[in-house]
Amino acid sequence: MAELGLADTVGMLRRSGVRTRHSSAGLGWERLYLSAQEEQPYRAAFAPAPTHLVILHLNGPVTVRRGRGTGARSRTIPPGGLFVQPAGRTLSVELGGRLDTIHAYLSDDALRDANGGRPVELSEELGATDPLTEQLLLALAGTVRCWEPSARTYADHLTGMLAAQLVRRHQAPTAPPPTESGPSGLSPRQLAAVRRLMEDRLADPLPIADLAAAASLSRSQFTRQFRASTGRSPHQFLLGLRLERACRLLRTSSDPIADVATRCGFSHQEHLTRVMRARLDTTPAALRRDG
Repeated sequence: MAELGLADTVGMLRRSGVRTRHSSAGLGWERLYLSAQEEQPYRAAFAPAPTHLVILHLNGPVTVRRGRGTGARSRTIPPGGLFVQPAGRTLSVELGGRLDTIHAYLSDDALRDANGGRPVELSEELGATDPLTEQLLLALAGTVRCWEPSARTYADHLTGMLAAQLVRRHQAPTAPPPTESGPSGLSPRQLAAVRRLMEDRLADPLPIADLAAAASLSRSQFTRQFRASTGRSPHQFLLGLRLERACRLLRTSSDPIADVATRCGFSHQEHLTRVMRARLDTTPAALRRDG
């Protein structure tokens, strides 16, 4: 299978107002093309592409208008917001301000594999929030930024997780939903209850027993089914939510880094720094300075 590249995208990244910081070009990725860049305001229409596009807003808020005429939608999107464009559809879009973004263009094969071989129809989304998708995109961007050949398996794993999350959370209402209940994973209601508990108690110690109780399962059942549903252990998932919140506060507030760390459930500033360096290849101070 050939590497995905600019020829497989909708054309946004070929515009003169795009300054690419890093991309997966030349890395041999066959199911995902990923690019991080700065975009200047624009208004344009794009022909259908064979890939599914997910854009993560890294800063803002910025106003984005999608579509034309009576069907047009406009929304002011904060940092962490997602823009989703399904494959095979034309796109008319207007960006109202300068914006730093991560673009992920996934092959249809990647989504089909994540959906048990069945076709996938994603929703057209404008400003959706999904902490797991956000963290996966940030992790992929970090992998591209500090690429080494030994990271190929890791990148493939992240791509598979991203595809699975898009199938789980961002399918169009008319698409056949994936099987999420039963012994292989949590039901949508259970997963929502667990996520809600994690977000409500983000700054507090959160025993597995409490999470399992939210899903009405034993601890062993919960841990197994949670990993089947999300691809991550409860600890890894919770750490991702804490890191996502910390990144957002660092970008949008002037609170001391130590205060941000404890408010987001990290033991201290050094704990946050260690996790951020390991997961995002940056530090709180650098993120605040660059954001």
